[in-house]
Amino acid sequence: MNGIFIIAHAPLASALRQCVLHVFPDSAAAVTALDVQPNMPPEETLAQASAILRQAALPNTLVLTDVFGATPCNVAQKLMNDGNAKLITGVNLPMLLRTVSYRHESLDALVSRAMIGGTQGVIQVAITAPQNQAKRALHDQDHRDHQQ
Repeated sequence: MNGIFIIAHAPLASALRQCVLHVFPDSAAAVTALDVQPNMPPEETLAQASAILRQAALPNTLVLTDVFGATPCNVAQKLMNDGNAKLITGVNLPMLLRTVSYRHESLDALVSRAMIGGTQGVIQVAITAPQNQAKRALHDQDHRDHQQ
């Protein structure tokens, strides 16, 4: 099984983890999070991240960060080792849910699933009639087209 480690600006990492545990309560051991505080030196963040990875003791880990070039991502880059970890930046909830759903696949497959979940989860939603729902006939006496 792969581990999933979220490193993001506070409080995003722990909030994303809580969302995942709401949907997948059995994934608590596989999903860890580190909230990077605004005043914490990068060296201290790196030490905390390393300790979390050691404690998780999973053979492979997918590390997800929020913004490329920011402290969480820079710290995560320093954690990357001999192929037992992969890093993706731009984490969002659809990406994370997809990742947890397929955490038993190979690490390379998991990276692909995460990228697809992250991009397919971003959708412009129409503000007119509900999407994927046929509009009622004009003879609807109650005019309840807006109700589902």
